[in-house]
Amino acid sequence: TSNFDDLKMGSKGPNEYLRPFYVKRIDSTDVVVQNEDERIQAPSGYSQLNLTQKVRFSPNDKWNFNYGLHYSETSSYSRYDRHIRLKNGAPRYGQWAYGPQTWQMHHLEASYDKRTKLFDNAKVALAYQQFGESRISRDFNKAARETRTERVDAYSLNIDLLKNFSNSDLFYGLESVVNQIFSEGINEDILKGIKQVGASRYPRSTWASNAVYINYQHTLSDKLQIQGGARYNLVNLDAKFDTSFYPLPFTTARINNAALTGNVGFVYHPSKSWNIGGSITRAFRSPNVDDVGKVFDSAPGNVVIPNPKLNPEYSLSYELNTTKVIGGILKVELAGYHTQLSNALVRRNFQLNGLDSIMYDGELSQVQAIQNAATASIYGVEFGLELKFGNGFMFMGNLNYQKGEEELDNGTTSPSRHVAPFFGVARLEHKTGKITNELYVVFNGEMKHGNLSVTEIEKDYLYAKNADGLPYSPAWQTVNFKTRIKATKNLNLSAGIENIFDIRYRPYSSGIAAAGRNFIVSANLTF
Repeated sequence: TSNFDDLKMGSKGPNEYLRPFYVKRIDSTDVVVQNEDERIQAPSGYSQLNLTQKVRFSPNDKWNFNYGLHYSETSSYSRYDRHIRLKNGAPRYGQWAYGPQTWQMHHLEASYDKRTKLFDNAKVALAYQQFGESRISRDFNKAARETRTERVDAYSLNIDLLKNFSNSDLFYGLESVVNQIFSEGINEDILKGIKQVGASRYPRSTWASNAVYINYQHTLSDKLQIQGGARYNLVNLDAKFDTSFYPLPFTTARINNAALTGNVGFVYHPSKSWNIGGSITRAFRSPNVDDVGKVFDSAPGNVVIPNPKLNPEYSLSYELNTTKVIGGILKVELAGYHTQLSNALVRRNFQLNGLDSIMYDGELSQVQAIQNAATASIYGVEFGLELKFGNGFMFMGNLNYQKGEEELDNGTTSPSRHVAPFFGVARLEHKTGKITNELYVVFNGEMKHGNLSVTEIEKDYLYAKNADGLPYSPAWQTVNFKTRIKATKNLNLSAGIENIFDIRYRPYSSGIAAAGRNFIVSANLTF
């Protein structure tokens, strides 16, 4: 079990992240309360329970059976970024929380090892998962509270076969996944205690994905290996909409998409200390229930409505990477990639029955929907370094730089929302006997206002303000220290200090600031 209090941010950073007040319910009234410590992000605390049980049975050296039971449940917890939104100078919400989120999975796998004409190893896996969550929202000092509850039952079957040859390996099999989505809404007057049926967040839906795949790896020589794979996908969605609450011009959505995807790649070894690899991958994603059927407020004054006329998005990706070891003490890694999306699924302005704005949650809101944009492009480079100094010292570093843009309705381009700013980590490690000490720095670059996507600029309450008063994401870095001690054969101890200088920062596009200085102590005992 885990129990977390309201998260406390650092002491040095943008004042825009501070929490000067919060809303408290007192005598059936929402009251704005002065926060005694503006660094405490109230409300954000929650608790969580995780349970796992695994059973293994091997009747002989050929058969192996594994069963796993997993269960996880959270308490109710507030969505912090909704609580920092304002409307006419007052808090936008008196309540915005997720109800308990639950997840359980039953997983049964049978593995058979015997060399046959068709396979050398065969695995069959069956799984059942159930997800449950709810969203509860109420405007500031309003009696009307909306609860939207979802449940997903997920069934899956996987058959994976492996056949070894003298210089190659063949993997093939099939996968089948079925998700059943149930969603309901309850509207309640909390003063009168009256409940009635409300609009659901999602349509009642069934989503299914079936696929067969094959992957082949072959060693041409001591210096060159090649691989290639293909997968044929069938994706189906059947959704039924309730038009009692929103005047949608449709009652059903049916999507049936098929696509052949695949990849080819190679690894070349010019020498024992040098590797070069590359790949080309073709992928696709069929619209899911969230894309097609969701109704929600994405930002102040915007409401996203269902759009059943969506097509799959496709991607073509290229990657080239190399690793070089120099003198047995220095390893350098460099990789570059580029992904081109076509028919990319993005959120854009839309119309409902010829109207570009409708009343939603008591506010006139711009109608938006997930739509297929023309193109989107993402590219980047990754750099890694490991250097052994001797006497137990080692330096490790990783740098990541990426850019992305997507085409807008008017033909211009906007930075892609899902592309993070420059980031990386640098570590200095020292090992002596049973003790390992590590000093490391985690850092993120600045996301200037001009590099924010259109949709992120709309959510200015998440960001700091630059000299012109415009939203942007400042650069940040944290210094951290950890030590690990192998006390005995079965006992490991560790301790650490994270964010030593108590920096106040918010990761790009996050709805909550990260933790300030914190201390960690743990023990791991094996039997």
